[in-house]
This record gives sequence, C-alpha cells and structure tokens, in this order.
Amino acid sequence: MVGFGLHLKGAIQGTRRYTGPMQLLALHTKRAFTLCLPLVFAGAQLAAQNSQPPFDPHSLDSHFENDQVILNAPHPGINIPGAATGKNWHNHPLNRVMVYIHTGGEKLTYLDGSVEDLKWQAGTVRWSPAAGYHYSELPPELDPRVWKTPAFTTPMIVDIGIKKPGYPGKVAGTALDPLRADPKDFTLVFENSQVRVLRLKMGPRQSVPMHEYTLNRVMVYITDQTVRETSPEGKAEVARHQDGSASWSGPSKQKLDNLTDKPLETVIVELKSIY
Repeated sequence: MVGFGLHLKGAIQGTRRYTGPMQLLALHTKRAFTLCLPLVFAGAQLAAQNSQPPFDPHSLDSHFENDQVILNAPHPGINIPGAATGKNWHNHPLNRVMVYIHTGGEKLTYLDGSVEDLKWQAGTVRWSPAAGYHYSELPPELDPRVWKTPAFTTPMIVDIGIKKPGYPGKVAGTALDPLRADPKDFTLVFENSQVRVLRLKMGPRQSVPMHEYTLNRVMVYITDQTVRETSPEGKAEVARHQDGSASWSGPSKQKLDNLTDKPLETVIVELKSIY
C-alpha cells in the first residue's frame, strides 16, 4: 500500500552585561524568557518525535504469503489471441479484500468488451470476487501520483487474496469480541463466508478497552500510528506502524492505547478458514 527524521539547528547567542536600571533589566529578562519559550517547546516536540520507536520490524513483506492469504499477488500478463495487444491481460483466481490507502481509481476492461470504472477514497475497503481476464488502466485524473506533491511512496492498495474456504455462519466471538467490547470505535465493514472485516478508529490519546480476536487476522494500517498493546497479564508493548503497512496476528486479547496526538485508523481482516 519513507523515512522520517527531524534535525534541530540552533545557535546560542552570547549575553552582554547590563548596567541600566533594575526594572528595565527585569523587563528585558521577561521578554527574553517569553521569546525562548516557543523554542523550548519546539525543541521538546522535536525530541519527542525523534524518540519514537522505529516502524514495526514485523510488518509484512508486500508479497507476504502463508497457507491462508497472499498479499498483492503478482499477475503477469499473457497474450490472448484476438485480444487487444500491448495490454497486461491477467486474471484473479482468488477472492480478495481490497484496502485502499490513497484516493484514486482505475478502469478495467474485460475480454467481452465490458468496462468497469472504479473510484475510491482513502480507507475504502471492498470485496473483490475472483475475476476473469482483463487489463487495468489508471487514468491520469484518477491517479494521485500524477498530481499530488510530493507523490506518496506507500502502497496505493493492499490486496489480500483469500486462499481457503470459510465457515458460512457469522463470527460468534466472545464477550470481549471487539464489536461487543467497544461498538463505538470498532465497526463492521462486511462479513461473508471467508472473512469478517472490521474498522477501528481512535481519537488522539484515546484508549480502547480489553478486547479479543478469536481468529487469525491481517491488520492493515490506514494511518501512521504509534500504539501500546497491553495483555491481560499486564505485559505492554509499543509498536509504530506506517500507513499502508500490514501485519499478521493470531488469536489474542489486548487493551490498546493511541500514544499520539493524531487520530488513527486500522482495518482488521479476520480469516474464517475452516482448515
């Protein structure tokens, strides 16, 4: 679906001995202190930013694959007799969950000549059934990499191919199921026989109470975020995730704290695989 670094440059000015009236000296001291405050606060903010943990080293490779999912599966083109030449004709044999990190769109043209125009906003999530042969184009007016400055360097889409059939019923969960433990911050995006997809939105410095995932899952981070996860036993871990990155997790219980002054958003794709 960058690297970050801030450097502080500064200079220390010498001071001249003052021999004037004491009341003026006090005034000058007050002014100097007032003018220095923004620099002190700015320095503290920069130090806080520089002290952030590195991005999660466990983030998935862009083409991660295991027995249940494949991320951003390659789709090399093939030559199809009688079809338009110079196009990357390909198909998608798996059902997929599409998580769009940036606003954009594409035009899909199928072998039968039908055309599908797709548009999405950042954070949009869609179910994409297995599809026959087609090619895709990104019209300039729908591709933000053409007009956004600076162009984004994180993925446009996180494409999650679902490799196994799933249980057709709904996820029962437990009393700590996210939709029960915190229905305000967790919402259901959609659910079918293979996946249940949730969205988590948290405000600045907000906490989410203890909740439980009973299924394996892919976490897709729509925004940069630094969070603290605390287990029922009190073990806490701090992780920093980059927008467009993803991670793989098994069943777990945790409390979550947003450690930044910015809201965060995460999409959780739970796998309902039956074997």
